[in-house]
Amino acid sequence: MEIKDILFNWRLHLTVLAITVVAELIGVVKVPIGIGAILLLPLLYAFVFGLLLNPNVVRAAKVLIKDIDVKAASPMILIAIMPFIAKFGTIVGPSMQTIIDAGPALVLQELGNLGTILLAFPVAVLVLRMGRESIGACFSVAREPNIAIIADKYGLKSQEGAGVMGVYAIGTLFGTFIFAILASIFATTGLFSIEALAMACGIGSGSMMAACSGALANAVPEMETQILALAGASNVLTYATGMYLCVFVALPMTEKLYDWIGPKAAPTPAAGE
Repeated sequence: MEIKDILFNWRLHLTVLAITVVAELIGVVKVPIGIGAILLLPLLYAFVFGLLLNPNVVRAAKVLIKDIDVKAASPMILIAIMPFIAKFGTIVGPSMQTIIDAGPALVLQELGNLGTILLAFPVAVLVLRMGRESIGACFSVAREPNIAIIADKYGLKSQEGAGVMGVYAIGTLFGTFIFAILASIFATTGLFSIEALAMACGIGSGSMMAACSGALANAVPEMETQILALAGASNVLTYATGMYLCVFVALPMTEKLYDWIGPKAAPTPAAGE
């Protein structure tokens, strides 16, 4: 698809504009849940509306959105997120002292990404009885750099490639929504410091970081500058250090764990297979 077909796709732009206007008119809705509150942001409404208008999800939506519009929307995500990323860049510089004050925590928080192995891998292998797909699915949060690692080592047509692409697709569809919900809940419970939650927003995904930091900023508006600065710096560091962590620590660890427990947990082939 040529760039002009994307930029001049009036049906796509008009639909996005209508979704944005409706979502902004609804505004922020606070839902108390006992231990805290869920902040429903316009971004979440826009996500739901977009999902309902996706012809791959709701077939009736093909009346309004065609397949060519869906293809045009994918590269537009990167273009649309760039102004937000640029805003982070202007905030990180003036807030450098806040970032420095965070100390080793900002660098070491990258180790938190190993939680996908410790939490998700046992479920994938022991409960869901997945094969080597579990390696690609659980060694990381499955964003673009992680896909590149799996593609280089195994190829995307491998079992590991199927695993990482499956999690990537689910993360693209639901990750932004889940991140925004979790951020608003944790921000209102008081269980974690806002600085720690802001750093946790930077997992290497621009859209997820935007949703997470936006929810935090709405929950604690007086700390908006610090939240955006720490989230932006954390996201940059994730890109800078996350690749090495995945290549030299996460992926070898996941492979070793699979060698230990994968064959034992694999379903027994039926007779004659």
